Amino acid sequence: MFADYRQVDGFDEYFCPDGEARPGLAPLLEMLGAIPESTLRQHHGRAAELLLRQGATFRLNSSSAEVGERILPFDPLPRLILAPEWQRLEQGLIQRIEAIDRFLADVYGRQRILSDGVIPREDVESSQGWRPQMLDLAPPRGRWCHISGLDLVRDGEGTWRVLEDNLRCPSGVSYHLENRKVMKRTLPGLFASLRVRSTEGYASRLLEALRSLAPWTQQPKVVLLTPGVYNSAYFEHSYLATQMGIELVEGRDLRCHDGRVWMRTTQGLEPVDVIYRRIDDDFLDPTVFRADSMLGVRGLMEVYAKGRVAIANAPGTGVADDKLIYTYVPEMIRYYLGEEAIIENVPTFRCGIPLEREHVLAHLDQLVVKAVSEAGGYGMLIGPSSTEAQRQEFAEKIHANPRNYIAQPTLALSTVPSLLEDGIAACHVDLRPYIVRGQDTWITPGGLTRVALRRGSLVVNSSQGGGSKDTWIIETPTGGRADLAGSRVSAGADREVSAC
Repeated sequence: MFADYRQVDGFDEYFCPDGEARPGLAPLLEMLGAIPESTLRQHHGRAAELLLRQGATFRLNSSSAEVGERILPFDPLPRLILAPEWQRLEQGLIQRIEAIDRFLADVYGRQRILSDGVIPREDVESSQGWRPQMLDLAPPRGRWCHISGLDLVRDGEGTWRVLEDNLRCPSGVSYHLENRKVMKRTLPGLFASLRVRSTEGYASRLLEALRSLAPWTQQPKVVLLTPGVYNSAYFEHSYLATQMGIELVEGRDLRCHDGRVWMRTTQGLEPVDVIYRRIDDDFLDPTVFRADSMLGVRGLMEVYAKGRVAIANAPGTGVADDKLIYTYVPEMIRYYLGEEAIIENVPTFRCGIPLEREHVLAHLDQLVVKAVSEAGGYGMLIGPSSTEAQRQEFAEKIHANPRNYIAQPTLALSTVPSLLEDGIAACHVDLRPYIVRGQDTWITPGGLTRVALRRGSLVVNSSQGGGSKDTWIIETPTGGRADLAGSRVSAGADREVSAC
């Protein structure tokens, strides 16, 4: 399969620059390479059919080139990460989310980090994610970030870095879980020959974490609050609710009275203890945030303030989603934990600082400029592929509101072989691991690998034409040659073997 594969500039995760397999991957790449490309394309077609049949779709919004439902494009060649490397990443992710959680508790509490001048107060209080309504409120068990998705990339040297933090309503975990199911059904022989860490158990871990947020009852009632069927991530909302065995509700299904949140059922009202919300802060409660919201629950924040309902993630966590606040996370780690960051940030320029702004404006053709509150690949300028008119437009935006923009070098994101229409090509990838925090912290093995399924593209977002891959955390292969091309599943092949 890899006979005609050509690497591009940067770090290829399968092969060294001389074409040899990366250390520890030779046996696995020999197995993968034995699959004829024609057979791989057959598996790819089956995978698309499975995803469509399972309803694993997302909705493109009106600002996209096309509008409507589609499956997330899936690439059948997995991303491979050896277990020792993954262990180090886990340590870095836990360190980072602990520091961010302490930061949120502090800025909505005593504000020591602001008083000590580690982070400028104006940078926090001017953030679109800042919610002064949360001042002096303590979420149950003191946890703010219960479900997080931190985006990681590898640079041209193969060094892992954090690209951004997603702490409000991070999406994509359903595709991560469904990708594994599809891979097990289309390439069962490979799983019979390797030790790939299992992704099963996410739903039970998530439910356990959510239930732990309601210490006032032995049998907490948990619901998932969705904006409704027209939301781009509705498949994920319904998928997770089904996997956890909890009710999927909209704001109109809930009401507040007598100091509690209640859910309407055919049997009458039933008390709710924990809300896994998949709507933004602004829409949670029209009496506190946006008065025109039709998606939330009137009076919800009053019940929350009394400690009679838990909300995951806690309102106000969006301030740490801000890409300007992201630049201060290494300082948070030093301030709260007394440690250096295990996983460093991507080098970043803050346009609100005059000298850094001058550098950005002078090098717009070389940098990636991002609006600090945008997501999904929107509000970005990719300098090397931009036009003079686009750069002029962004220069004007930066002059008008410098605090709203950061800039980063154009990274040579690492590549993984991927199946395109015209053959196997090196495509750029990132990684979104999911962190679940209740009484303890757990990270799903691997996470969602997003891939830019266009030659040379650096944009991996699904709304911008990107797709996804299964991510394998692997031990040393057990040896032998798997029947990878066969379509028949043997009795024990369709399973994963835990590395634990």
